[in-house]
Order: sequence, then C-alpha cells, then structure tokens
Amino acid sequence: MEFRQEEWTKEKYKQLVAYLEGKREEKYAAFHSSLIPGEDKILGIRIPILRDMAKEISKGNALSYLQQAEFQYNEEKILTGAVIGNLKEKQVGLERILQEIRAFVPYIDNWSVCDTFCSSLKMTKRHKEEMFAFLVPYAKSERAYDRRFAFVMFLAYFMEERYLGEIFALCDAYDGTEYYVQMAIAWLVSVAYVKCKEDTCKYLECNQLDDVTYRMSLQKIIESNRVSKEEKEIMRQKKKKR
Repeated sequence: MEFRQEEWTKEKYKQLVAYLEGKREEKYAAFHSSLIPGEDKILGIRIPILRDMAKEISKGNALSYLQQAEFQYNEEKILTGAVIGNLKEKQVGLERILQEIRAFVPYIDNWSVCDTFCSSLKMTKRHKEEMFAFLVPYAKSERAYDRRFAFVMFLAYFMEERYLGEIFALCDAYDGTEYYVQMAIAWLVSVAYVKCKEDTCKYLECNQLDDVTYRMSLQKIIESNRVSKEEKEIMRQKKKKR
C-alpha cells in the first residue's frame, strides 16, 4: 500500500487497516498481550514497522490522515501517535501539534501506547517551556493515563534542575494507587537520581510519596545499570527503614 497520500479518505484508511491486519504476527501478539493486561485488540506488529509507516504517512498529508484515524487495534494508536510525533512546527505550527496531542491523549489506555507516544514527541526538546506548561494539568488529572503521560514526558525530556522542584511536587501530590502511575513516578525518580543526583537525594529524604511508590522508586534505582554498588546498598538500607 502507498502510505504517502495527499488526501486520506475513509476508504483509504480502511485499506490501511486491512494492510495492518495482513501483517499480523500471532506469536508476537500473544507475547505483547501478556504484557498489557486487559488489551485484546493487538495484531502483533513490531513498533519499528509502525514507525517506518508513520514516517511515510508524514511525508504526505499527515493532518488528513489524523482526521481519518480510528482505534480498533492497539497498533493504530501507536501508529497515530508516531504520526503526531512527526508533525513539524514549521509546517503546521506548534499550536496545531498541541491540538493533535490533546485530541490523542484520551485514547491512551495502556503503558505501551503511552510510552511509545512520549518517545515520539521529540519536538518537546525545542519547546521546553511551552510543553512543560502543557503537561502540568495532565499530571494533576484524575485519569490514570493522563498522569502517566505527564510523568513519562517529564522523565524523558525534563530531567533538569530548573524543572525538578515542580516535578517532585507533582509526584508528591499524587495520592492514588494506580500501578502504572506509581511505576511511572518510580521510573522518573530513578532517572532523576542518575541525572541530578544531589537534588534527588535531598528529595528522597523529605518526599511525600506513599510507601509503595517510595519503595518502587528505590528499587528502580537499585536496578539501574548507571548506579554504583555502594549507592545501591544505600538504597537497600533506605527501603528497610520505611
């Protein structure tokens, strides 16, 4: 199928879905499904293939594609997220990209879609202040995957001293028990420890995280290949004290 289209119609989008269905890998689908509890609409198409498709779609009329995109399968979400990530500010403007992100986030319903979408949004590096302000409301949302989206974006693009104070405050403000939010915060703290050790050590001494998320954070630091054996032992002792 030709992915570089000047105009996407419902019929062309149906052809794309049929193409995806033809690329189904049953064994990989079963494996991927085992990693995403509750998600049964998985074809088993590997992410590099979807990213390559997104690149081709983006060489044509990406906005037209986004108007037709649907989400019957998990792979459609990953593909559409990658197309949004490929939008260029010089072509469509930052506000339009934010509009497309805002429209897509409600469809994030598992960690795989969330994290691959976040990794696609590399334009964040060029618009730190605007994107940080855009993300803060998501970090305060009542919806679990809104929060995970914000925290994964923070750990991917904002591990800098000037943002850490507010990010840690947002972590402390979370008082829920959703596993995938707690794990995102723990992941964030472990990355912050590697990149901004002094500030993160201070945070670990006076944080307001719930006990589960706190222990998850220490465990993620312990599991990191970028942390010394001596530092890992300190983290193990911290786990015992709380």
